[in-house]
Amino acid sequence: MKYDIEKNFVNGKKVDSSSQKFLDVISPVDGTCLSKVCLSNTKDLDEAVQAASKTFLSWSKTPIKERVQVFYKYKTLLERDIDFLAELCTEENGKTLSESRAEVEKSIELTEFACSLPQLVAGEVLEVSRGVECKVEHVPLGVVASIVPFNFPNMVPNWTIPNAIALGNCMIFKPSEKVPLSAGRLALLLKEAGLPDGVLNIVNGDSEIVEAICKHPKIKAVSFVGSTKIAKIVYQKATHHYKRCLALGGAKNHLIVLPDAIPSMTAQNVAASMSGCSGQRCMAASAMVGVGNVDNIINKIVEEAKKIIPGKNLGAVINKASKERIEKYITEAEEQGAKILLDGRKAKVEGKENGTYVGPTVIDHVKPEMAVAREEIFGPVISIMRTNTVDEALEIENANPYGNAASVFTQNGGMARHIIERASAGMIGVNVGVPVPREPFSFGGWNESKFGVGDITGKSSIEFWTQLKKSTVKWNAEAGVNWMS
Repeated sequence: MKYDIEKNFVNGKKVDSSSQKFLDVISPVDGTCLSKVCLSNTKDLDEAVQAASKTFLSWSKTPIKERVQVFYKYKTLLERDIDFLAELCTEENGKTLSESRAEVEKSIELTEFACSLPQLVAGEVLEVSRGVECKVEHVPLGVVASIVPFNFPNMVPNWTIPNAIALGNCMIFKPSEKVPLSAGRLALLLKEAGLPDGVLNIVNGDSEIVEAICKHPKIKAVSFVGSTKIAKIVYQKATHHYKRCLALGGAKNHLIVLPDAIPSMTAQNVAASMSGCSGQRCMAASAMVGVGNVDNIINKIVEEAKKIIPGKNLGAVINKASKERIEKYITEAEEQGAKILLDGRKAKVEGKENGTYVGPTVIDHVKPEMAVAREEIFGPVISIMRTNTVDEALEIENANPYGNAASVFTQNGGMARHIIERASAGMIGVNVGVPVPREPFSFGGWNESKFGVGDITGKSSIEFWTQLKKSTVKWNAEAGVNWMS
């Protein structure tokens, strides 16, 4: 193994799990074993919650302007260690080094937003009657939890950790057991930045720990990012135990391409959207709806996709099971009559024959009822459907149960506005293949892509990680009494 066993991180220290159960951490790049990660039990979780609860008493009373000083330092440490963090991300996740580096750069931006929180939660004071003041302030919830997926080992943890902690909470963090190494490193950087022991605690594990987090009586809120199937379960379990919950699920993002779209720009955006991070992101374009005659644009998409080479500018998918599942979708679509314009099945990378790679795949003449058009594939695959009108294209997009993102490619501003208004998705792009909002705008979808109220990043996250305390104060008896005082 290249790295030591990944232990839990509790009260500022790496600690063993009492379960003594471990899972191999396999690199999808070449199939080598990078490390082992402990699989925790409820006793381990109880110890982490106890540490967080004890620290919350002092951390929550620390002024927010002092709390965010930790994140100013943390930002500089992310910048200092960006090369190491990117390399580690590539090793355990399989994405390209440039994608991993971009992920750390986004983590830095998220941290910058957390540093701005004192200006956003200043509260309000108003003299509501003579001599009587009402005050509203944001106060932390207590011990909260964040459960994250494998596809962004750096970025998604930083969706929640900086904001939740800067706002005064203490956190139980559960990384994906497939990619636990990056999370462990982030915890050490936060400790180096001056975060008090017990504020952030990492409990590694599998579904047993996820369920235990949802049930634990001292955890006040749970955020989750993963598949829709599991997001529903987490949301149901957490809210059943009277917790706040925000659970982000999967997606089937549609790109609507009109004949007047600029062919080169459209092709580059579509190819990058469907293949970036090997398609393993909830903002990837996996379905395209061509309106009218867009053959010239589709041809250019194939040309662009051919430039994307596994092992060079296309990373691996997370494991063998994922590779087999993705290739099964492609085969099934072909058997049902779809036309494979570019086939990424059976991709191999010389010298990394044990890596799990799928090449870029473009499938044309897909029918809306096919599984490849309806279900989240989570691979570098795009399914192209054809319609005669924009309204028919919107019917396909609206029928999709998910609602993360949708994009339109056109030079017609009125038509773009029409699609923005009618697309059933929380994040919309015009001539943008991956319409992820930048800070301070928040990230979050609609429909079966999100369960709960609010978004997970940006200003919207403040409402999730805090509660409002209202106080009414009167000191001067000479002010008299009326119905407002």
